Amino acid sequence: MRRFRLPLCSAARGFRPHAPRGLRVRLVVAFLLAAAFGALLTAGLTFHRARAAILDRAEETAVADLRTQLDSLAPDLTLPPTAEDLRGLTRQIDQAGGARAWHTSASYRGGEPVTASPGTPPVPDELRRAVQDSGRAVHQRTEHDGRPWLALGMPVAYTDDSGDTDTGTDTGPGTHADAGSLSGLTVYAAFPLDDDRSDIDALVTAAEAGAVPALALALVPALFAARSVLRPVRRLRHGAERIAAGELDTRLDAPGRDELADLTRSFNTMAETLERDAAELRRLEAGARRFAADVAHELRTPLAAMAAVTEVLDEDAASGVLPADTEDAVRLISEEVRALARTVEDLMEVSRFDAKAAPVHREDVDLRTLVTKTLQLRGWAHDERVRADLPEPAPVRVDPRRIDVVLGNLVANALHHGRPPVTVAVRVRGDRVRVTVTDRGPGIPDEALPYVFDRFYKADAARPRSGGSGLGLAIAQENAALNDGTLTAANHPDGGAVFTLTLPSAASSPGTT
Repeated sequence: MRRFRLPLCSAARGFRPHAPRGLRVRLVVAFLLAAAFGALLTAGLTFHRARAAILDRAEETAVADLRTQLDSLAPDLTLPPTAEDLRGLTRQIDQAGGARAWHTSASYRGGEPVTASPGTPPVPDELRRAVQDSGRAVHQRTEHDGRPWLALGMPVAYTDDSGDTDTGTDTGPGTHADAGSLSGLTVYAAFPLDDDRSDIDALVTAAEAGAVPALALALVPALFAARSVLRPVRRLRHGAERIAAGELDTRLDAPGRDELADLTRSFNTMAETLERDAAELRRLEAGARRFAADVAHELRTPLAAMAAVTEVLDEDAASGVLPADTEDAVRLISEEVRALARTVEDLMEVSRFDAKAAPVHREDVDLRTLVTKTLQLRGWAHDERVRADLPEPAPVRVDPRRIDVVLGNLVANALHHGRPPVTVAVRVRGDRVRVTVTDRGPGIPDEALPYVFDRFYKADAARPRSGGSGLGLAIAQENAALNDGTLTAANHPDGGAVFTLTLPSAASSPGTT
């Protein structure tokens, strides 16, 4: 069964919102989408009900009008009617239709419908079968020449034994007339629904015209809602930034009882806990530093005395006046005393770093000269295990003593943990001077690389006595930083560890401290 349909709302077609960015935009868009959905849903339901009411009213009015015409004209018709009688009946009904512009046709006992108007649309087969099967008035919406039409089929029945007729629809459409009273005459009528379609189009236009103002009005509460949500979120962000900057005393106001207020109170609790824990950590760290400095300071005097005694004992052991077992014990004690003295000195140096009291005395020097003096002072200048690669001048402004400590620690570390030859190379790269210390050993384990400059860190935790105190590389990195330089560790692609000291050249170095 063919029916005409009218478009609901063209504004809903082809709408593809882009993914918004930012919480404010997402909140506003979500609010507007919800408002738009509600407006469209309301408009759609209203349109559906109004459309149904308009069409139902048109159908009921048409059936009533056609029944009235047949009640007036059908009794004058002689049964069985001729084709000319049927044509005359349809002409009378068309003329009586007036503004409704009836186009009627009539048939007798299932014959082809006869019409007096050449523009009458053909009667749908479904409508004819429905009238014949039901024996009562039936209506159907169709399309003809691109226009909506309402087609009616109404059987005519005898009203009494005298032969008078009636439409058989006194109880209204859907009620069967007595099958024995049907006259066999069926009248079909059709008229355009242009006026009703105009009313429906007006509903669509009104819905479309009202959608834009509704969305515009919804924008105001959307912005207000987004602002009320984003204001505490923005305060939380600023508070988090201040805490990240070290302002652990940051606290935020938490008015209200909603979820954002609860979140703000949780933020304040977190900040309070962080401040308390940070204060405790600072207290413990300061105590640990003070303890290490005090211990190192207290050990210096007895160690100095022990070092003097061991020197005397070393001389006696070297002269052969001591028994063999005593000589071995003296040499062991001397070695341990010297190691302990170096550890104490390292601890004193670390305590000066922590107290920001390490002095720096800068001088303009050639880094090649510093490398050469470091190797000579430690007896590595003529050692085949150490090679120097110093092809070009490398002027720097640094504290020579501290750079000597850095280079000495790096070369000693390479000899102790790697394999010779150890290469010390100096290169100038723009405004930076780079010193690399490379060995041919197994390299640094990947899991140890991030920690090689940590204090007391030893890659081989199972042998804590094999690598010194674990402060050498940490002190070297601190000395590099005091001279505005950096110290990094890596593994060479061909094997071995590579330590790189980078310093600013003399032209870019700051003044003397």
